[in-house]
Amino acid sequence: MRTGTVFSINVSNGGVPKLRVEEGRVTSLGLEGDRQRDLRYHGGPDRAVTLFSLEQIQALQAEGHAIANGTIGENLTLSGLDWGLFVPGSRVSVAEVVLELTKYAPPCQKISGSFADADFSRVAQKLHPGWSRLYSRVIQEGVVRIGDTVSVA
Repeated sequence: MRTGTVFSINVSNGGVPKLRVEEGRVTSLGLEGDRQRDLRYHGGPDRAVTLFSLEQIQALQAEGHAIANGTIGENLTLSGLDWGLFVPGSRVSVAEVVLELTKYAPPCQKISGSFADADFSRVAQKLHPGWSRLYSRVIQEGVVRIGDTVSVA
């Protein structure tokens, strides 16, 4: 599935969980209203917007994890897409916004509350391929809204 929708847009004043908003402006530095506490590891042009899949979240919940939209720091929770298509180098269009996936987002201890036994490595690409969030750079800025069409190429 190469086309889906934006299920949730998530921002915070730093840290997790990121909370749902109805829409957001995406700039080259990320989603307006979102802030990262440690810029050594988060944010910047190549980590401007973090993406994750609703279906991955639901599968993790079925395993007994306390994960929910935004609790592991993703800015956009996407639905109805084959998460296996999301690899570094791919382009993702969300309404007028164009993102280029740059790399898998390594998990850290700060998201451990979303996982049974605090095992945040459950979303580590090296240990569990296909379960990681992805960072992206912004190719074209614009506004995203819940329900917007998403496509991956």
